[in-house]
Amino acid sequence: MAYLLGFDVGSSSIKASLLDAETGKRVAQAVSPQVELEIKALKPGWAEQSPLTWWEHVKRAAAMVREQAPSGMAQVAGIGISYQMHGLVTLDREGRPLRDAIIWCDSRAVPYGEKAFRALGPERCLAELLNSPGNFTAAKLAWVKEHEPDVFERIWKIMLPGDYIAYRFTGRVATTPSGLSEGILWDVKDDGPARFLMEYFGFPEDILPEVVPSFSDQGRVLKEVAEELGIPAGVPVAYRAGDQPNNAFSLAVLNPGEAAATAGTSGVVYGVTDRPAYDTRSRVNTFVHVNHGKTHPRYGVLLCLNGTGILNRWVKQQAVDLDDRTVGYEVLNEWASRVPVGSEGVVILPYGNGAERTLENRDIGGSIHHLNFNIHRREHLLRAAQEGIVFALAYGMEIMEEMGMPTEVVRAGHANMFLSPLFREAFANTTGARIELFDTDGSEGAARGAGVGVGIYSRPEEAYVGLSRKGEVSPEPDLMERYREAYERWKETLRTVLGG
Repeated sequence: MAYLLGFDVGSSSIKASLLDAETGKRVAQAVSPQVELEIKALKPGWAEQSPLTWWEHVKRAAAMVREQAPSGMAQVAGIGISYQMHGLVTLDREGRPLRDAIIWCDSRAVPYGEKAFRALGPERCLAELLNSPGNFTAAKLAWVKEHEPDVFERIWKIMLPGDYIAYRFTGRVATTPSGLSEGILWDVKDDGPARFLMEYFGFPEDILPEVVPSFSDQGRVLKEVAEELGIPAGVPVAYRAGDQPNNAFSLAVLNPGEAAATAGTSGVVYGVTDRPAYDTRSRVNTFVHVNHGKTHPRYGVLLCLNGTGILNRWVKQQAVDLDDRTVGYEVLNEWASRVPVGSEGVVILPYGNGAERTLENRDIGGSIHHLNFNIHRREHLLRAAQEGIVFALAYGMEIMEEMGMPTEVVRAGHANMFLSPLFREAFANTTGARIELFDTDGSEGAARGAGVGVGIYSRPEEAYVGLSRKGEVSPEPDLMERYREAYERWKETLRTVLGG
């Protein structure tokens, strides 16, 4: 028997899953820590985490999986890694982090990306990078170069978060085309690192890791790591991908016209195309997908909303006595469902977690509008929060449609905000898309990816044995009309806040 081990390195926690490769069924799963990881915000708009903390919780999650299935861990045939996208890890020549990682929701690099976009020319950036350098990894490194020159001078290699975890497993410094693409460091025309952007920023070319395919033998687990984790020494790390491309992969979203969604701390809709399509204003972003190849090009178009589950959590904190542990999200969802569609006029703009790409990297903050103290209660705020998140995602999906990517079916894991019947109803009836729900998550997807990388599955399409479908939600004509009316009111409020 062979087993596959997958890790999902998020900004809230690290999750691990162990799959039986033959049946595709999960035999063990763990999350570490049990409370959310700290995100350090030394200044407004900043967001940092320690890579050493990620690795510590990878080991803890692996230990919990080993407690559940020791014989399975002893027969692991491959390891896959999913990770929070766009982060910057800087290593010295001893492989030690020089500073905390600047993570995905950090906004400090926006001016550097925008300046590069203007200097290099929008036409060239969009044609070769498919995006503005924006607030991505390359721009974050430019910030370090200017503000922390002593750190920059000591950098041996830069990495994405998943690259660092793979390095700790194997000692091999590597990344992928998909990873460099998400960092805006990949030139789709040259099919290689974006040397023209590196030259503009003044980055030495050898600062980038070796490039390996997403599905491949990317290094073997070191003996001392294997002994600590209870897995065989020499097992290959055989797959890595950013969390959103990996989520799409975990839901069998591989080909043009297919789309995936998540609604955790951030909310994402990720659609696949075979064209290097881009939004001229970089409000949504295009990256090389995990199964991209010269003869079968695949690109992922990513719509991201930073303020998703984090808004839902914030509203819960305001609505419930923090000492009352009996009120979970299921209770809040029931309270919210007592209020009619449109929350009787209350509008929430869910933009309180940094600069938002769909708003062209503007940071307008989260806000609540049209409160009436005589009629509105906490139930209205709870519903308006979920509706506001859905409406903001629908706003981004309209941009994707303008790019020629209409979305009729969206696949999602039965997790996070997709556990809420109200959220599912609002999403389907606002966007008009049918939702297909599956019992899977990022760590399971990473494990399946490892199965492709080691050859247990001969191609990605064969990796879905055992994938369980939980159900679907279809739009209803009468509800669609009510949600569209509420959505138009929400958009009018947004236009007012944006000044036009």
